[in-house]
Amino acid sequence: MSNDSPYLIVFSTCPDERVAEHVAETLIDRRQAACVNIIPKIRSIYHWKGNIERDWEVLLLIKTHKAQFQALEDTIVELHPYELPEIVAVSLETGLADYLRWIDSTLEPEE
Repeated sequence: MSNDSPYLIVFSTCPDERVAEHVAETLIDRRQAACVNIIPKIRSIYHWKGNIERDWEVLLLIKTHKAQFQALEDTIVELHPYELPEIVAVSLETGLADYLRWIDSTLEPEE
């Protein structure tokens, strides 16, 4: 697969598992993501408004298509309590062909 791959992995952090599960379930329900892994208890250290902050967060690892990114981003912004939520994506260059086909079929609209 080349860089024109339609697949993305999107990373987004949440303040707790309740928010993470709500965001994940909404993305799945709206077919904006095929799968969302919820990774609890990650430690984040970052600059925010002139201070160095340290927080425990929950990481969402979201598998989707590039075509779904804008809608997915809008959903996260809509549901997220942070003033500036982390929403970053990397292109998925390759993967198990059957898994990639599963992503395709999962993101198709229901008939």
